[in-house]
Amino acid sequence: MELAGKQSWFHRTWHSDIGHSFRTSPVAIGAAVVAFICVFCAVFANVVAPHQPFDLGTLQLTDSMLPPAWVEGGSRKFVLGTDDQGRDILSALMYGARISLLVGFASVILSVAIGVTLGLIAGFVGGRTDAFIMRVCDVILSFPAILVALLIAGVSRAMFPNASEIVVFGVLILSISLAGGGGWVQYARTVRGSTLVERSREYVQAARVTGVTPLRIMRKHVLPNILGPVMVLATIQVATAIIAEATLSFLGVGAPPNSPSLGTLIQVGNKFLFSGNWWITVFPGLMLVMIAVSVNLLGDWLRDALNPKLR
Repeated sequence: MELAGKQSWFHRTWHSDIGHSFRTSPVAIGAAVVAFICVFCAVFANVVAPHQPFDLGTLQLTDSMLPPAWVEGGSRKFVLGTDDQGRDILSALMYGARISLLVGFASVILSVAIGVTLGLIAGFVGGRTDAFIMRVCDVILSFPAILVALLIAGVSRAMFPNASEIVVFGVLILSISLAGGGGWVQYARTVRGSTLVERSREYVQAARVTGVTPLRIMRKHVLPNILGPVMVLATIQVATAIIAEATLSFLGVGAPPNSPSLGTLIQVGNKFLFSGNWWITVFPGLMLVMIAVSVNLLGDWLRDALNPKLR
């Protein structure tokens, strides 16, 4: 019964308007394939990766600075070459993408939780509460997002210089989530606008007349009807969060060196870019671009698919 239910759900989704929009969009299909490959290689890096790039016992300095396999002096053992420590670039990309995706998705989830909650309260309650939350959003948006993230990450590192990896990643996720450009502010403003429209509809008025509490109205009635714009925004903001994490890591306040992300790999490779060892930084940069572009294209498709005016 459970298997039949899952098949029925997949069948309904595949033959729905969104499913038809996806099947007839080569760009969406291509972006989904690229995103799936990147996510799959990142999640199962310990199985798919040909080497263990961060296991010091397996590294050989004699393998350092090897170019890609198709370049003279390269080795088939290291398809995309190696870095200054003899780490396989291809394997490092998979492990680095895992960190970048983890931080990106976690920061978006935290941003959605904060932004949707405050946006619902601001739009439904109104009055001084709405004005206060919106003014806070305006103040945060007046500062560049990367400066806010740098400030939070820098202050936290100064306060906890010997923090564990979990604390470092937690601070990194928090700094991206609280930044104005790609953080909770965007969700709060979007949800607040949708809530202002929904709270005046008949079903909300009927729920109030029947004595339903405001919290239950927001959670059971208003929230399900405003999730469409939130889903679209969250999809697009995943790419923004990944790029923000890469920027912070490139500047040295992101992922720790012993758990490098794509931004950390780009920072390391940047030191050797003008010495002829271009592959150390070019391939992590291409990986970051592939992930960001594919996620952005999926977000654009989802925005158009959920817009009834474009059907």
